[in-house]
Amino acid sequence: MELVKLTETIVKELVEDGDSITVKEFPSENDDEITIQVMVPEDEMGRVIGKQGKLAKALRTIVQASSFINENKRVNINIDSY
Repeated sequence: MELVKLTETIVKELVEDGDSITVKEFPSENDDEITIQVMVPEDEMGRVIGKQGKLAKALRTIVQASSFINENKRVNINIDSY
């Protein structure tokens, strides 16, 4: 659950209204894989994804690195809007 907290902390700093985001972990078919779902308001999507997806890629890299240090699991982060 530490990876979800890390993801939530980073995304909350990127958006204007941090309370409007939702970050949840979903079970995966593989034991060595974690899926994290990030729900962001439609008007905040650009802030989370960044130009050409650079912020989203950086977010995935940071969380993946933390996973390899602590749990050694592959992380999938899905960013969607509502």
